Amino acid sequence: MSRVIYRDFKASNVLLDEEFRPKLSDFGLAREGPSDNRTHVTTALALPDLHMNMKLNNSVLAYLFIYLFCGDQVMGTHGYAAPDYVETGHLTTKSDVWSFGVVLYEILTGRRAMERNRPRNQQKLLDWVKQFPSQSGKFSMMIDPRLENKYSLLAAREVAVLADLCLSKFARERPKMSEVVESLKQAMQYKDLDGQVGAVEVTPSVDLNDNTEQESGVASARRRMLHLENLGKNIGGRKFVLMKARNQT
Repeated sequence: MSRVIYRDFKASNVLLDEEFRPKLSDFGLAREGPSDNRTHVTTALALPDLHMNMKLNNSVLAYLFIYLFCGDQVMGTHGYAAPDYVETGHLTTKSDVWSFGVVLYEILTGRRAMERNRPRNQQKLLDWVKQFPSQSGKFSMMIDPRLENKYSLLAAREVAVLADLCLSKFARERPKMSEVVESLKQAMQYKDLDGQVGAVEVTPSVDLNDNTEQESGVASARRRMLHLENLGKNIGGRKFVLMKARNQT
C-alpha cells in the first residue's frame, strides 16, 4: 500500500472533537509517497521540450512563466516545511516527520512556530527553544505556563528529545513515524501530572539518547491531550495540530 506524504503538516489543520480526538483536515497538498524503491517524490516541473521552430503560443508561454517563477513547486507553510524539501523540492517520508517535530515543540511551549509579535529573538520557536535543552535545569522554563505544573517532567523531556530527533538536519537521521508512535505510547505510561518525574518503569522502544536517565521512546500523547484540553478551556474552540495548504514564502 502506498504511503501518503502530507506535505504541509502543521498545527492548524488538526481539529479536535468534543472528546479531544484529533481529526486531520485539508489534504489539498498531500502526495502519494515514493514507489519502486525510489527515495523521494520530486515536485519540480520539467522544462518543456522546446525547439527553434516551435510556436510560442499562450499555453507555452504560461508554462514557461510557471517554470521560471514556480519551478520547484515547493508548497507548505513557513516554519513547518522540512529544510531539505525547501532546498531540493524532493519529498520523502521523512518530510512530515520534521514538521511533526515542530508541532511537538508547539504543544510543549504553547507557542506557534512563528510569532512576529514577540521580541526578535523569540519570534522563531525552533531558535528560542535551543536555550532550554531537555536535560538542563532550565528546561521547565519553556513549558507552557498554562499547564500549571500538571504534567510529567520526564514525559516532557522525552517529548523534547523526540522533537529534536524529528528535527534532525538530515532526513535519514529522523525516526520513522511508526517509531514516533511507539515512543508516544511509552510516554503515556507516566502518570504524574505535577511537573515531577513519574515513577512508572518503561521499556525503551527507540534508542533516543544513550545518555539520558532511563528515558525511553518519547513524546506524551496523554500529556499532549491533557495539554490541549487545558488550552481549550482558555481559548475556546481553537483548531489545533497539523496541516493546511499555503505556498512557501
